[in-house]
Amino acid sequence: MSIALKQVFNKDKTFRPKRKFEPGTQRFELHKRAQASLNSGVDLKAAVQLPSGEDQNDWVAVHVVDFFNRINLIYGTICEFCTERTCPVMSGGPKYEYRWQDDLKYKKPTALPAPQYMNLLMDWIEVQINNEDIFPTCVGVPFPKNFLQICKKILCRLFRVFVHVYIHHFDRVIVMGAEAHVNTCYKHFYYFVTEMNLIDRKELEPLDQR
Repeated sequence: MSIALKQVFNKDKTFRPKRKFEPGTQRFELHKRAQASLNSGVDLKAAVQLPSGEDQNDWVAVHVVDFFNRINLIYGTICEFCTERTCPVMSGGPKYEYRWQDDLKYKKPTALPAPQYMNLLMDWIEVQINNEDIFPTCVGVPFPKNFLQICKKILCRLFRVFVHVYIHHFDRVIVMGAEAHVNTCYKHFYYFVTEMNLIDRKELEPLDQR
């Protein structure tokens, strides 16, 4: 990463604190392995394939946390330009509007300004990935039966952040010289969710031409 990009994607700009893997754990090793593949310049389509002999849930867990961290970083760089005035609706252009529902305070899909939607989304994901019953960190503790369904929902909602950033704020990304980094992150995300069949094709339509 260039010096300019390091200045753009610095820790102070992260929208939420990064979730880290504990050294010595299987997931930490998988995380290092995935990062090594990316850093080696290997083809992204090959990098997302489940390594031979590894557990699918572990592989998905590592990527969900990693994408949460990366997308946090991306949104953190433009969040000061994403306000209730500039983005009164969480959308991806005129054809796509995303409404928030969490079955707690928002029991029905509710139209919200983009920054409010983003805050609720990141809070909601943090709760999921820090819940030991959903993302267990202890060796031998099994994932819940509905683990992949939960991950599908997380990834589907994270994809909406890409949609909003690309369609409404990409001019700022370009000004900051971060276009290549964001594009690579998106391609990595896209190849992973399609390889592992984790997002419905219809959900991906807003960025199909990218």
